[in-house]
Amino acid sequence: MSESRLKFKLEAKASGSRARAATFYTLHNEVKTPLFMPVGTQATVKAQTFETLHDSGSQILLANTYHLLLRPGPEVFQKFGGIHSFMNWSKSVLTDSGGYQIFSLPHSRSIGEDGAEFRSYVDGKKILLSPEVSIATQMAIGSDIMMVLDQCIPSTADKATAKRALEITQRWAVRSLKARGESPQSMFGIVQGALYPELRKQSADGLTQLPFDGFAIGGLAVGEEKQEREDTCEIAAALLPEDKPRYLMGVGTPLDLLEAVHRGVDMFDCIIPNKVAQFGTAFTSKGLLQLRRSVYKFSEEKIDANCACPVCQKYSRGYLHHLTKTREPLGWTLLGQHNIAFYHQMMREIRQSILEDRFLEYYNSRRTVLAVEDAENPASPPKVGKERRPRTLGDYVVHIASAGFASIKQVSSGEIMHSHTPPMDEAKSLYVDQAELLKHLRLPEGKSANDVPELIIWDVGLGAATNAMAAVQCYEKLASEGEVRRMKIISFENNLDALRLALTHKSKFEYLRHSAPDAILARKHWTSRQFPGLSWELHEGDFWETAPNVSEKPDIIFYDFFSHKTDTHGWHPDAFKKLFAVVKSDKSLALFTYSASTAVRASLLAAGFNVAAGVATGVKSETTIALINHEKVSSRYALLDREWLSKWERSNAKFPAMLAASDQPSFEQAIRTHSQFKS
Repeated sequence: MSESRLKFKLEAKASGSRARAATFYTLHNEVKTPLFMPVGTQATVKAQTFETLHDSGSQILLANTYHLLLRPGPEVFQKFGGIHSFMNWSKSVLTDSGGYQIFSLPHSRSIGEDGAEFRSYVDGKKILLSPEVSIATQMAIGSDIMMVLDQCIPSTADKATAKRALEITQRWAVRSLKARGESPQSMFGIVQGALYPELRKQSADGLTQLPFDGFAIGGLAVGEEKQEREDTCEIAAALLPEDKPRYLMGVGTPLDLLEAVHRGVDMFDCIIPNKVAQFGTAFTSKGLLQLRRSVYKFSEEKIDANCACPVCQKYSRGYLHHLTKTREPLGWTLLGQHNIAFYHQMMREIRQSILEDRFLEYYNSRRTVLAVEDAENPASPPKVGKERRPRTLGDYVVHIASAGFASIKQVSSGEIMHSHTPPMDEAKSLYVDQAELLKHLRLPEGKSANDVPELIIWDVGLGAATNAMAAVQCYEKLASEGEVRRMKIISFENNLDALRLALTHKSKFEYLRHSAPDAILARKHWTSRQFPGLSWELHEGDFWETAPNVSEKPDIIFYDFFSHKTDTHGWHPDAFKKLFAVVKSDKSLALFTYSASTAVRASLLAAGFNVAAGVATGVKSETTIALINHEKVSSRYALLDREWLSKWERSNAKFPAMLAASDQPSFEQAIRTHSQFKS
């Protein structure tokens, strides 16, 4: 392994963790890790001054080669003697290569062995961004750390695509090193490989044989779930040498950073602290504050009593609420200043805990707090008795499982919503992940949100709003990274007591710490202020009476009634016939439900749906997916085949118990002649 230009020195490793503290030296300053790098894409961190960035503790700023190549251009940096004198910044600068922007921006582009060809958004000219052009531009910019040009792809890409991308990234890495020559600037290689451990190893094995000064973990925060990102980060970090810095690109929230430090990462960048400030969100030692909420209108408190930043010393929550509501730029500036200072302070605390070998204690105490929202002022606090909040409402009661998580139980039937798995875990795996919601929300190349039809989700059986909120969280996560398709959730429920009860116990149902559920209960509709392309409406009453009056045909259905023992009508063969008639259109449709009973699957087939086996959940080894125009839907859904048909034909329970004997011949004929079983 070659010696790093950065003179990297590992100072401490935490017991029981891969967390580490180190020091390295750039061309401009000493850098202490772990550290966060504010994003200054176009030689500026939006709404911030370099004085506030310096005073908050920023050691490195990130700028972007793609944007700076187009404007102001390399010749400007050459004239000014580099980016430091151009923007009057005395500390370090890291330049991203432009690979992610080529991947994510909606302008026409093509990628080949030579590089990425795209049209400039400035003047429409075609430009070839090759490894050589990227490095030449970064050398003109004069950054302390340069990144190799890489091909970024969605983390959920198939294995063959991921393999091709990492292989071209490897070849570009060799060319990038050659293009650097004898420049004193440092350079990082980028480990790719999507979510495939063996590809991550292949990428790391190749890059670590080259004389890079550090290594980045790329291709994350572009579509995967949180647990997938953390697992892949841990695998990739473990493959990298201990004597050079490790950089996780484009991630993320304070909790994301804490988890990644635990897995051995040293450096981070993300737009989140400054971006969410624009909409009134502040990170604090007690979790998130949503200062746009009216509860803070008269508050004289500071954002965070434990924060020493100038904003927390001078300004009240009430004033910052006013600036946010009036969309005054000063609000963005002040909240961004605080958020960036919070990130830096957290990284200093993490570093100190590692040096004192108490990181695990810090990690366990902070990870449960960082994601909590408005802990001191929950949205729409329930009006309850003086001593305790009631755990029952109407026919529902809060149920605490032996595993410790809470769910809602119907007293009359004894049925529990999400009885074996934490509600949000089941909602994500059974509904959001299976529906490939992230894939549906991404815009096609060259398209804007106005060019693509709105994605419509029917949430049949709102319950305690778990499934709908899983979809909301998925949307907000992706939308925080850039423009996405518009999405509307349409929920149906005839008894709102389950949601009302859950909302009085937000400490047990943390996914309800959000403005949407209170609004949907109060007004029956909600549109996100932060992401206006996201909306939600509620139809109260009998589903079979209200659904035919809804004009928007669904792309996705979450079908989550109580079981047939409790809600017989919802699972009757005639119900699925009615549903098919209501939702059938030229669009493709995928319906997801927890039931895997033969009767339900047969009823769906007889109604005209194509039917596939779904993922396991709780104690169920399978669930069910029903499709319309299935040839337009993901090919990964495995349709029931003739083997299933043979088992059904031999079954002693071929017909649903509620099916009249006179209807059985036509029911059987519909299944036997179903197009699904012809091939």
